[in-house]
Amino acid sequence: MPTATDFKDYYAILGVSKTATPEEIKRTYRKLARKYHPDLNPGDKDAETKFKELNEANEVLSDPEKRQKYDRFGQHWNHPGYTEAPPPGSTNVGTTDFDQYGDFDSFINDLLGRSRRKTSTGGFDDFNGGFRSQAPAPDTEAAIALTFSEAFHGVQKRLQLDEETINVRIPAGAKPGSRIRLKGKGLPSPFSQQRGDLYLTIEVLTHPFYRFEGDDLVCDIPIRPDEAVLGAQISVPTPDGSVTMKVPKGVRSGQSLRLRGKGWTLPKGGRGDLFAKLQIVTPKDLSAIEQEYYEKIQANTSFNPRTQLEEIKL
Repeated sequence: MPTATDFKDYYAILGVSKTATPEEIKRTYRKLARKYHPDLNPGDKDAETKFKELNEANEVLSDPEKRQKYDRFGQHWNHPGYTEAPPPGSTNVGTTDFDQYGDFDSFINDLLGRSRRKTSTGGFDDFNGGFRSQAPAPDTEAAIALTFSEAFHGVQKRLQLDEETINVRIPAGAKPGSRIRLKGKGLPSPFSQQRGDLYLTIEVLTHPFYRFEGDDLVCDIPIRPDEAVLGAQISVPTPDGSVTMKVPKGVRSGQSLRLRGKGWTLPKGGRGDLFAKLQIVTPKDLSAIEQEYYEKIQANTSFNPRTQLEEIKL
């Protein structure tokens, strides 16, 4: 169960007020995430911790439903079963929907775990007045944040669950939103004290170069205008090292080239594909000879990419 010492002030972590707009939260998060990203602070454990806290805070505050629960319930916002804010010092408080019971006796029987059976006379009698020993234990959900490297290669994580420390093996190829079940590590049943299961939802922290688009791993690759026109052999980073990629003649900006088997680790083994999205980048500072040749091309070219625009009308 969460305690006062577990509470994290997500607004303070991001440095925004509780009335901050979604745009302010998004803008502030992006600024701080760039500042504390592990790739820009290699070996800095404080920066890595801060980066994970920023991602956790943004994950809650950028989601309207989660933010509303957080504002209402505080440290208890993500605990299953809370529908009202618990009083100070409470460790297990919830509310009951009385409308589901036909009478008060039905409520008491359900509260005490009594079962009722229908008699031959049409009435009911209690045949199990003790506590419900087989009541299902509640399952618990939590989120765990991984870097791209941890998710790609797999990792062992240590989690602190109340007074218990457990080791969790995250297999290679975990994707955002995938879940891991830890059997018997959830909350205990209030009747039997048997523990339910804990489900960990994977969150993958943002990477400055790679990203997911659906199930595909994607990266942006800048190329020069001459490389786009004439074609080229260029070096492209992949998760396990750089490879040489052939850029065919006449590619356009935004076109994607597939690098087979160079993408994300697949859960059942093997590798997915990496898509390199080409971005044609024009030079701003030209040498004298570059200026001369670009002017010659401009003066002698017959290519007009805007021909189809001549027929456009309102």
